[in-house]
Amino acid sequence: MEQRPKRTTIGCAIAIGALVALFIVFTSTVDIYTDWLWFASLGQLSTYQTRLWTQVGLWLAGALLATLVLLTNWFLIPRQILDQLQLRLRGRQQKRRIVGSRVLTITLYVVAAFIALAMASEASRQWTIFLTFRHAAPFGLSDPIFGLDASFYIFKLPLYRFLVGWLLVLITVTLIGSGLVYLFAQQIQKQTATTHLSVPGALFLAGKAVDYQLQRFALLNSSQETVFGAGYTDVHARLPLLHLLTGVVALGALLLIANIFIRRWRLLLIVGTVWIALSFLGPSYPAFVQRLTVQPNELALERPYIEHNIRFTRFAYGLEDVQESDYHATGELTTAQLEANADILDNVRLWDWRPLRTTYEQLQEIRTYYTFADVDVDRYTLGGRLREVTLAVRELDVEQLREDARTWINQHLIYTHGYGLCLSPVAEVSEEGLPHLLVRDIPPRSADPALTITRPEIYFGEKTTNHVIVNTTEDEFDYPSGDQNVYTSYQGSDGVLMGGLLRRLAFALRFDSIPILISNAIGPESRILFHRSLSDRVETLAPMLRFDDDPYPVIVDGRIVWLYDAYTWSNQFPYSDPGWMPSREPVWGLNYIRNSVKVTVDAYTGETVFYVVDPSDPLIQTYQAIFPDLFTAGEEMDETLHEHWRYPEQLFRVQADVYAAYHMQDPRVFYNQEDLWQTPKEMREMGEDWMSPYYIIVRLPSAEHVEFMMIRPYVPAGKQNMIAWLYADSDGSGYGQLGVYKFSKEALVYGPMQVEARIDQDPYISQQLTLWNQHGSSVIRGNLIVIPVDGSLLYIEPLYLQAESGQLPELKRVLVAHSNRVAMADDLATGLAQVLGKAPVTAPTEPPSSDLGALARQAMAHYEVAQECLQRGDWACYGAELEALAADLEALVTATEE
Repeated sequence: MEQRPKRTTIGCAIAIGALVALFIVFTSTVDIYTDWLWFASLGQLSTYQTRLWTQVGLWLAGALLATLVLLTNWFLIPRQILDQLQLRLRGRQQKRRIVGSRVLTITLYVVAAFIALAMASEASRQWTIFLTFRHAAPFGLSDPIFGLDASFYIFKLPLYRFLVGWLLVLITVTLIGSGLVYLFAQQIQKQTATTHLSVPGALFLAGKAVDYQLQRFALLNSSQETVFGAGYTDVHARLPLLHLLTGVVALGALLLIANIFIRRWRLLLIVGTVWIALSFLGPSYPAFVQRLTVQPNELALERPYIEHNIRFTRFAYGLEDVQESDYHATGELTTAQLEANADILDNVRLWDWRPLRTTYEQLQEIRTYYTFADVDVDRYTLGGRLREVTLAVRELDVEQLREDARTWINQHLIYTHGYGLCLSPVAEVSEEGLPHLLVRDIPPRSADPALTITRPEIYFGEKTTNHVIVNTTEDEFDYPSGDQNVYTSYQGSDGVLMGGLLRRLAFALRFDSIPILISNAIGPESRILFHRSLSDRVETLAPMLRFDDDPYPVIVDGRIVWLYDAYTWSNQFPYSDPGWMPSREPVWGLNYIRNSVKVTVDAYTGETVFYVVDPSDPLIQTYQAIFPDLFTAGEEMDETLHEHWRYPEQLFRVQADVYAAYHMQDPRVFYNQEDLWQTPKEMREMGEDWMSPYYIIVRLPSAEHVEFMMIRPYVPAGKQNMIAWLYADSDGSGYGQLGVYKFSKEALVYGPMQVEARIDQDPYISQQLTLWNQHGSSVIRGNLIVIPVDGSLLYIEPLYLQAESGQLPELKRVLVAHSNRVAMADDLATGLAQVLGKAPVTAPTEPPSSDLGALARQAMAHYEVAQECLQRGDWACYGAELEALAADLEALVTATEE
């Protein structure tokens, strides 16, 4: 009768323990479970399973192998050795000897388990290199040293190096653990210890020999010589040294095996001494060869390796087919030429995205909880004309809600989405100096049928990061309408069904949110939307790709769809230079890149499609073989979306910086850096800054029609004059074509900073800028844009004024430079007329000031400018300044009388 309570107690304890274990397992795998549901809701469960089962398989394989190696090795330690060790540690009583031996054995098991878990976790993290190894596609390009296809370095070598490194760590831990046992047991000199330790020692040396052989291939990514990749010293000094080291450690491994049967410590000591000597003194041999052999004849000896570096670097960055042309300067522009290029001048971007974003925020955010994450540039055909536009999506930021309204229900059930966007042409300005909005307000009103938006809700965006639950008993806030709000219910297909208690518990744990579990507003048919920010969404689906920093929205058939550029990349491409120029983004760390994928994300439904737009890329071929359900052929993309492809800015930046050096294909010119280019600088509010690439609508000298392109000028290294400009086509069948137009080296072509200096040195312009900065406002300088037109160049820079009392930048002036003339005018047309000498330079009209001091300073400034105009014989400028001076004096008299 007394045993029943004990059995009941034991049974309860077991049941409680089982429940606790199940809960621990469930909580530790909740992310896996909820991601499984998310991938399944997108129809991408196979993509997730491929990754998950690969990780699980690698983890199990790593754990099993590590456990077998460790336990097999430690089981070889004789029992009497462990007893001897325990006696040393615990004392000599018989009872303690028995108990202590068991404790030591258990301790070894625990240590082995921890090591196995750590090794297994490291193995599971290598799922990408394992899968790419299995599905590697060839490049069809062999390296010039070993004759191996480039795919070996990108897909094969990383796995080989990981396996060797992983096994060396495992063998080292095993060897150290066994050696410590023998050492503390004072049995290290016994035959048993020698026999036991010789085996893992020999395995370690054999692994090191393999590692030295793999290091040979790493020479093709060396940066120690004149150019990136294996140079003369690498091939003729470091490569033989690696062979010698391989032979030495391989001999050591054989001697260790032989030592099990025939003890010859002297031979082992000799081999070990040679190895150590080569390891420490060996690097001096390549340095000796470099100094005494290469440096006196560097160009002659390094010439073939420079050629390899140029060829492979140009291939890796997609620069093989850059079209090179000469830009023949034809002299002065004429009014007829301007009229013939009206389609270009009507699309000159006068709105810089920085002040424009602030203007959009002031005019079109409507409510404090809306935000514009970015302003993007695109083009649309409106009224039969190609128009360059800027546009920004109005996303909802729950952090901007009033603090008392930032409740869980508001943040996750009611305020679920942003609404619409605003759009304006890049070249149009209202009388107030504000953008001319073609799409505006809430609900969105469109001035052109092509811009009509019928589904303006933004459930997925750049800054839409919080999870929301839809189809609940709470109505979703749609948009404000006067003093009232309009409500809606999500009709899209995205989201994971909440279902029963298990799913609600899982999501409550994942998002650390008890209300998900207990809220009565949530039912079985409710759906939870997460991974809503664009970057999080695409990176979760395809973590092996890199994504551009600038996704942009497109209006398609009344919907808003995000276009996102994705890159395949590698940092293992042989002989390709990853060195960064000063203006290049340093975070990428790559030496091969292709824009092989364009991703679309529907802002309402969240439908995400990865379109392969460069099927010739071996990396995307490999990823397609791994994830066949993830990728879609580029031909299946909607034609309207295809028309809005842009050449991605980040890719262009990388290619432009690499091309600045690698346009030189002659090894001698490259070695001497005779024609090195660099990115020019321009003036910004905080001083000089690297000039950013920019999108423009332009007509190439050899083309009949205008096209949407990205361009950036070049200047010679250490100089400021312009030497060339690079472009990337974004339109039609020519999409992706890179080209460069070079200027004659005998003619001076002003570079951006030289034009900026001429602007700052112009007495009339500099005085005006000083005056405006003193009148309770600040001047914001926009991007300087260089536009090629009929063999000439136009330099255009917008000026914005922003009052200190407000945050509404207004476009007030346009700076125009051409040939030897600089003008500042109220609009682009007037500025163009002035630099062509077809209109007089007139003083800008400013509202009279009631501040006597300001009026006096303004009058003095006009007088000083008039004197400078008189000295250089510019009578039009002199007359205009006298008129402005007279107006200031009249206003001063009037203000004094009042």
